[in-house]
Amino acid sequence: MEFDMARTTPDNVLPSSSAAHGRGHDHDHPHSRDHSHDHSHEHGHGHKHDHDHAHEAAPEAAQPNACCGSACGASVSVSTPVAAPAGTRAAAYRIEAMDCPTEETLIRNKIGGMAGVAALDFNLMQRVLTVHHTLDSLDPVVKAIDSLGMKAEPLSDSGAKAAIAEPGKPWWPLAAAGALAVGAEVAEWFQIATPYLPAVLALATVLFAGLGVYRKGWIAVRNGNLNINALMSIAVTGAMLIGQWPEAAMVMVLFALAERIEAASLDRARNAVRGLMAMAPEQATVRQADGSWQPVDARQVPLGATVRLRPGERVALDGRVLKGQSALDQAPITGESVPVDKSVGDSLFAGSINQSGELEYEVTAPADDSTLARIIHAVEAAQGSRAPTQRFVDQFARIYTPVVFAIALAVAVIPPLFMGEAWLAWIYKALVLLVIACPCALVISTPVTIVSGLAAAARRGILIKGGVYLEQGRQLSWLALDKTGTLTHGKPAQTDMAQLVDDVPEARAIAASIAARSDHPVSLAVARAAETDGVARFEVQDFAALPGQGVRGTVNGVAYCLGNHRLIHDLGACSPALEARLEAIERQGKTIVLLAAMDTAVPRALMLFGVADTVRETSRQAIEQLHELGVKTLMLSGDNPHTAQTIGALVGIDEVRGNQLPQDKADAIAALTDQAHTHAGRVGMVGDGINDAPALARADIGFAMGAAGTDTAIETADVALMDDDLRKIPAFVRLSRQTSTILKQNITLALGIKAVFLVLTLMGMGTMWMAVFADMGASLLVVFNGLRLTRKAV
Repeated sequence: MEFDMARTTPDNVLPSSSAAHGRGHDHDHPHSRDHSHDHSHEHGHGHKHDHDHAHEAAPEAAQPNACCGSACGASVSVSTPVAAPAGTRAAAYRIEAMDCPTEETLIRNKIGGMAGVAALDFNLMQRVLTVHHTLDSLDPVVKAIDSLGMKAEPLSDSGAKAAIAEPGKPWWPLAAAGALAVGAEVAEWFQIATPYLPAVLALATVLFAGLGVYRKGWIAVRNGNLNINALMSIAVTGAMLIGQWPEAAMVMVLFALAERIEAASLDRARNAVRGLMAMAPEQATVRQADGSWQPVDARQVPLGATVRLRPGERVALDGRVLKGQSALDQAPITGESVPVDKSVGDSLFAGSINQSGELEYEVTAPADDSTLARIIHAVEAAQGSRAPTQRFVDQFARIYTPVVFAIALAVAVIPPLFMGEAWLAWIYKALVLLVIACPCALVISTPVTIVSGLAAAARRGILIKGGVYLEQGRQLSWLALDKTGTLTHGKPAQTDMAQLVDDVPEARAIAASIAARSDHPVSLAVARAAETDGVARFEVQDFAALPGQGVRGTVNGVAYCLGNHRLIHDLGACSPALEARLEAIERQGKTIVLLAAMDTAVPRALMLFGVADTVRETSRQAIEQLHELGVKTLMLSGDNPHTAQTIGALVGIDEVRGNQLPQDKADAIAALTDQAHTHAGRVGMVGDGINDAPALARADIGFAMGAAGTDTAIETADVALMDDDLRKIPAFVRLSRQTSTILKQNITLALGIKAVFLVLTLMGMGTMWMAVFADMGASLLVVFNGLRLTRKAV
């Protein structure tokens, strides 16, 4: 494709950062000697993965028997958000008691089949249920939820904000229950009014601490679920029936205490995402029609409104600077460690912090569609994409609980019936087994760890679209990279300049004057460099485009041409010495721009400029870190092989391929993926998320550079790097490996403790309160271990 410096939207140019959104990267340099190379691109908008792992939805919305009490699983939903069916309306409800897959199952079974209910969308993170329906009245839905012992409160449009505040439960009933349980133990130990006083104290303990457990347990049993509430209710009731009053009281208190602590600790995982919501202020200072400034609810600010931002304030809405200069801390959005300078025309992200000057900016996105809002939505939606380990745990848990329940029944019946053993002793052992039958720690170990990892990544400017990608990152063995806008800035800059004649000292000013009239990125690079150096400009007349070659114009009565190697060659202004010089510059991966004067019979070349897309400062560091992690790198570039090899050598890429069309890139990724999978490896692809869609779709993990087109990157990529810093990819790999380590630790802890107490119980050494302590203790251990990811530096 040839070079036309006058075109505003050329097919083959290197886009600037601001134009990268929706335009292709890695095209051949317009001045390349390979003039016949075809750079047509496939313009896809988004990609779908056709391999097994991608965007896998849970086969069941929730797993019965795979959850503990109301606290267990409070951090994550295992259901995938559904698309609203055509012709339906949506109604959102806040359900305080719905924070566990068990509650989700109860609700789904109760109202999922109701006439007029088309679909249900559960967000267990925020305890929100969205009902897609065709009903005239939703009273039957609300009553059905009430019958399950849960209260459904309608949410307004600001429901997400309102859902943040949660009333705390009083501690005094639990404290009173604890005192009564200790009293029952003391009365039993010192034989005080036995058996009546221990029985009375135990019953009082259950009234203070266990009524909620019994109520939820009865609902679960009635709906065919053996969750922890049902198992604890059976165990405590059994203990009281066989006269173990102090033990029953202590078990109920320990369970209620552990559940309260567990709920508080799990709220930390929930708040890791909610903390993102609090980054954007609820009000913005908006200019009114009369010119005054008034604070306005951010959700009510219209597009195009002018907002004032003072030093120290947070940006309330995405926008574009209209007036002023300042430095903004974008760390909450992009993870950048240093403030970023902003001036007229630059974009602002909601949640950023203004460091110095006052700014006025135009609102470019509503509050619910800002970059920050998209990040929050993506992180919450990612929790619905269950990681492989979580799917395994859920499947294991569905089998584990019924098996242990069957073993408990066998322990209670077989020894007394067939071996002449004492009934009470073996019933007691069976009750102990019931306490450890619910896989609480095992079930919550994976979602808490995954959510912590997702939130930790989001705070570092790495947006991961699902737990499946967070887990697979540790297996990354090859990373393919686009060149322009990925390894390079995607914005051409002048790198070379040479005066070819001495009798036209104003040649650079003439070239800059003509270049400034063009919108082509290469010519603009020449004009920007001259402006930076303070070069004055001349008035240009008779400006015109030379399709595929450059532009021309008249300055002070003399006609000039500014264009590519081909233009100068066709004009006959290229001597053998100049040809050799141009060839040497082009082999360095640079684009040639020449100024020629048309004032003689044979045009003269007056000035030579070299323009190149400069390499990002962080690219070499990122590649080095990837190599240290054992990840090999491949550059797939649409540029000519000389340019590609030059850039590849600069940053240390293992393998470089040039002249790659979009389909060539996709084919290369497919072949690499087949090779990597034979060794249990994974392949990643880094691109702009649009024109690299075929290759991104074929890769196991698609990475998008997010700053140039953040909204598109968030929509299409598996992982988006919010500040275009490639060093975030090795950070992602390290986080994935840390997550895998913690997952293995948690599963080992959960299963190990269960196995130990199973053996102790069968040997007659386990007691009910010890089983509760161990079971809930294991749950707390895995929760706190998983939450370590929110504090880890990657």
